[in-house]
Formats: sequence, C-alpha cells, structure tokens
Amino acid sequence: MTPHPVIPNRYAAAEERPAYVRDLFDAGAPHYDPVVGWGFWGTGNLYRKDAQRRHGLRPGMQLLDVACGTGLMAVAARDVLGGDETITCVEPSAGMLAVARKKLKARFIQSPAESMPVESAAYDFLTIGYALRHFADLEATFRELHRVLKPGGKVLILEATRPAGRLGSWLFKLYFGRIYPFFARLLTRSQKAEEMMAYFWETMNACVRPEDVLKALQAAGFQHTARKSVLGWFSEYSAIKPSADFADSSD
Repeated sequence: MTPHPVIPNRYAAAEERPAYVRDLFDAGAPHYDPVVGWGFWGTGNLYRKDAQRRHGLRPGMQLLDVACGTGLMAVAARDVLGGDETITCVEPSAGMLAVARKKLKARFIQSPAESMPVESAAYDFLTIGYALRHFADLEATFRELHRVLKPGGKVLILEATRPAGRLGSWLFKLYFGRIYPFFARLLTRSQKAEEMMAYFWETMNACVRPEDVLKALQAAGFQHTARKSVLGWFSEYSAIKPSADFADSSD
C-alpha cells in the first residue's frame, strides 16, 4: 500500500519518489528546524515529548526513531529517557542526518525504513514523526517495524491528517498549502525550503485516510492498533507487537 498516489508535478512514477524525497530533504535540511519551529508555533518539542511519555516511553528503553529527519523526535525522547545512549536513529537523507548528529550522541544509520540494517526484536519503543507520507510502501515498512520491535514493543506514529469536514479541510489547506510554504520562503530565502513545505501539503492532501493506516498496521501483525486525533489536524497512531506468549498461543 502506497501512502499516496504519484505527485505528478514532482515526479513521474512511484519508483522516482525515494530519490526525489531524499534529494529534497538533503537540500532543505539546513532550513528544516527553524521552519518547523515557526510552523508549530514553538510547541513542537513539548508535544513530541508529551506524546512519547503518554504512550509509555520510559528510561532504560531501547528506542528506534525511524525517518528521524533532523532528530526532533529523538531530542524530545532524550528528555524522557534521561539520555541518548539507548536511541538509534534511521534516516535516508544524509543532509538530515548531518543536522541530527549535531544534537545527539545517538547511534545513526543511513537507510530507508523499508529495509533497515538493524537487529530483529531489539527495540522496546519505535517512533515515526511526521514521515509516514514519505515511505514507498506502508505495509512493507510496518512489517519491518514489527521485525525490529521486541515482543510487547510499541510503535508510535505522529502525523498531520487532513480533516474530513469541509471547513476543517479548507483551513488545513489554507495553512499548510498556502501560508506555510510562503513564510518558509520568506524566512529562509530558500526555494528548496518552500518546495519542501509545498510538497508536505501535497502529500498530506493525497495521503490515505486513518482507517487505511490502521489496516496496514494490522496486516503487518500489530495488535491494539489505535488512532488518537489531536486538535482535529493531527494523528497519534499506536500499535503493539504481540508478546511471545500471545504469539506462541496462536500457533
């Protein structure tokens, strides 16, 4: 399952998406943090920290941050964990990783999410921060998340979700489709920063709906799949890898 159809003004075929996204993020990485900080009114770190704590992240856990970008989720997790020595960050963009490495002493791996060079059943908690829309295949990615989590481990996915209602959808489009890209260019003087934010809106607009995300998690073998809507514009998807006892009893 692809997270959204081809965006024809960006690339012509689905096979071209990973390279386009990687190159766009490489070019936009130096501007990403200030643009995101402004776009979320300075509340992003507090929210990321609160979400991870509410969903069960605790000191001592092994954390895998997938599609870590510039490390914003991992930085918030560090505050919850009390350090970054148990954090592993995976990201395909070298530009994004270069920014993240300046903030954290975590383990860093450059890799797409669909096939990660990490151990199986090695992590207690796994996060994805606003990157769901950029994967090539949701079910393949979710199967990989299932592989690397320990039995009983949890996945938490934060994502922006276009509201279903007409007014909410219009306001969402106005902000993410018009205001955000305009101010990204105004503040950074970077065409790539503007393009990155415009592409974010295009993928939000075309992204599969929440029920499809939950179905893909279930198809990958996760249990207790759930979605919490935040302010009508954001989603917290969560799921649990079945425990060893549960898995053994179902053989």
